[in-house]
Amino acid sequence: MDRPDVQVEGIARRFGATAVFEDVWFSVGRGEFVCLVGHSGCGKTTILNILAGLDAPDDGAVIVGGREITGPSLDRAVIFQSHALMPWMTAAQNVAFALSCRNPHWNRRMCEDAAREALARVGLAHAADRKPAQLSGGMKQRVGIARALAIQPRILLMDEPFSALDALTRGALQEEVSRLVTEAGQTGFMITHDVDEAILLADRILLMSNGPGARIAEVVVNTLPRPRTRAGLHHMPGYHALRDHVLDFLITRSRDFEATNPPAGWSARAVPELRPAA
Repeated sequence: MDRPDVQVEGIARRFGATAVFEDVWFSVGRGEFVCLVGHSGCGKTTILNILAGLDAPDDGAVIVGGREITGPSLDRAVIFQSHALMPWMTAAQNVAFALSCRNPHWNRRMCEDAAREALARVGLAHAADRKPAQLSGGMKQRVGIARALAIQPRILLMDEPFSALDALTRGALQEEVSRLVTEAGQTGFMITHDVDEAILLADRILLMSNGPGARIAEVVVNTLPRPRTRAGLHHMPGYHALRDHVLDFLITRSRDFEATNPPAGWSARAVPELRPAA
């Protein structure tokens, strides 16, 4: 692997005397899609906020493109759980505003044309002039995805962006994001509770132990071939073994993993990389 796009080096975050997570190490390669999975309270969203530059670690560092991050950057776009759209703007205006920040030399017409093109890529050309109140939940998330992808970030960070959607809409958007990120050659990092979502999207799945003092306990390599679809996922050889492995960790081993006293031979810098058998 070439130098990773993202290198997380021994980060920790504390609130008072409690370390939510500590000694967290992992990397994300250029063009790779990585999902972080773990129980509530282990600090997944905080880790994503640190990668986005919206929070800072108490220990350690995050290196992106060879430089330590010190704050937000348009090279790192975030898709949040909620759509985070400005309600007084239309869908096209929401996307155009992000484009104007990314390209300050563009005039208004250039930003609007690019915004409408971005909305068309996520199937929302017909809704470009609607305001968020006139859009369904799935359409709002599509606008958020279009806005994030339109600025052509180096890295796309996602905080459970589909968790509030119905199953059909969620599946369609998962496949859409996978396709768009792959076509753009972007690096993806998502936190999720949905095991099937992680298997559908990820090249590698990072499994976190429970907090406080959470760590990356395992790195699971997803060997299922691409392209993958939600409907066909459970028919793929190796799917059930991979799913069972991740679920087994979440149900049993995440609670058995003592973050303050890791098993003998465990190393924060050399977390086991596993390839479940088919």
